Amino acid sequence: MSPRSPEVNEELRRRSRVRLLDATVELVSEAGYEATTLADIADRAGSARGLISYYFPGKRQLLQSAVHRLMHRTLQAGLEREPRTDDGRELMARAIDAILGLTVSRPTLMRTHMAGILQAEGFVRCSEQQRLAFLLRETVVRYGSPDPDADYPLLRAQLMGAVFAILIPGAPMPLVRLRRDLFERYGLEWRRGGGGGRGRPPPGAPRGGPRG
Repeated sequence: MSPRSPEVNEELRRRSRVRLLDATVELVSEAGYEATTLADIADRAGSARGLISYYFPGKRQLLQSAVHRLMHRTLQAGLEREPRTDDGRELMARAIDAILGLTVSRPTLMRTHMAGILQAEGFVRCSEQQRLAFLLRETVVRYGSPDPDADYPLLRAQLMGAVFAILIPGAPMPLVRLRRDLFERYGLEWRRGGGGGRGRPPPGAPRGGPRG
C-alpha cells in the first residue's frame, strides 16, 4: 500500500479540524461552555482527545475558532444567497442581518463567545477569524467606502455592540430596534437584506418598516 500524498494528508487534517469545530458548536449550543469538556468534543467529532491539542491551545481558543467559522459561513451564505447581487447597499444589509440573525438563533453560543473575548485570553486571531474579517471588509468595499481600513473596524465594532445588546441578560434590546439603528447608520432601506437570510425583515418587524 503506497503512502498517502501530502495533499491527501492535508485534506484529512482539514476534515479532522472541521469536525472538531462543528462538534464544539453543537455541544456548547446544547449544554453550555462549562458543561462541555474537550473529551466530549473529541467524542462527538470521532477524534482522539490529543488531536485537539494539536490544533488548539485550549478550549477557549477552540470555541472562538468554532464560532468564527460559524459566523463567516453564515455571513458568506447571506451574501451569496439568491438572487445574487453586486449591489453594495444590499450586501451591507445582508451582512447586518446575517450577524443579527445568528445571534438570535444561537444565543447561548454567541453569549459564551462574547464573554470569552472579554476574558484574559482576549481576541483569538485564527484562520476562521481572518475569513470573517475578509468578508466584512469586502462588504465595506462593495458598499463604496472611500476608506475601508478605517470603516471596516467601525462596522465590526457596531455589529459587536449590537450582538452584546441582544444578549445582555435581563435587559436585552430588541433585534428590530438594533436593525433599524444599523440600517439608518448606513442609509439602507428597511426592505433590504433578509432577516438572517429569510428574504424578509426579522420576525416581528412591521411590513412597512419599524415604528417609533
